[in-house]
Amino acid sequence: MTADEGRVAVTGGEVWWQRVAGGSGVPLLLLHGGPGGSSLGSVQTLAHVPDDRPVYLYDQLGSGRSDRPHDTGLWTVERFVDELAQVRAALGLDRVHLLGHSWGSVLATSYLLTRPEGVASVVLSSPCLDARRWARDQLTWLAQMPDDVQRTITRAEADGSTDSAAYQDATRQFYRRHLCRLDPWPSHVEEGVADINHEVYGHMWGASEFTVSGTLQDFDVTGRLAELSLPALLVCGEYDEARPETVREQAALLPGAQFAVIGGASHMTNVEQPDAYWRTVREFLAGTGA
Repeated sequence: MTADEGRVAVTGGEVWWQRVAGGSGVPLLLLHGGPGGSSLGSVQTLAHVPDDRPVYLYDQLGSGRSDRPHDTGLWTVERFVDELAQVRAALGLDRVHLLGHSWGSVLATSYLLTRPEGVASVVLSSPCLDARRWARDQLTWLAQMPDDVQRTITRAEADGSTDSAAYQDATRQFYRRHLCRLDPWPSHVEEGVADINHEVYGHMWGASEFTVSGTLQDFDVTGRLAELSLPALLVCGEYDEARPETVREQAALLPGAQFAVIGGASHMTNVEQPDAYWRTVREFLAGTGA
């Protein structure tokens, strides 16, 4: 596959994008997780992406190779939705499939509810569609961790010592079960985690996955999923932070949506089980006929 890249002007700065050349099918646009994350994990698995269509990705403003302004007024769902529209227009993606991973599913669903034209389908990958339900699900997983890990995380969350070494070690153990189960983590996973813009993440989400205290704390799109009348796939990992039980319930709220679980994977399904993950996505896209 060949690739090219560039930068696009959006509200607040410029964002970096890349295109991987494929066949003549309708392009697929990837929306990475975060907020404050980047497309680094996707870049490293591009050899597995569908080869029957071009695949585009971009680093959202404030992350990765894009500009990183220090203006909390930019960190709103509405501005990120506008940014997606601006990127799509600049790249000439009149007809497109969307794939939103984690926070990218917040972005994808919020964008779709603005009724954009030309979206052929959506993949909601390890989705966060109800912020408070997401936080509760992490506590469900946490209850299955060793007692000392539970105590350390619970105590730090309660007294605000989430910057302590003990808390960071405990959350790392949690992430090794529910973020990425590869051992050791690939270098690009380590780099991606280290590169998260905590200014954006903290403002919009909070200190950690366990407590949502930022501007996303009241985000809940589940009551509006029935409004989305397009082919949809909801996919998650067996041990995902997006718990399969929750994602299955949410898929049932979206008319005609498909649901799939990637065995042995957690939140970084495309990194942990790239063949199974992208096979599932390819089959879904092929089934849309676009």
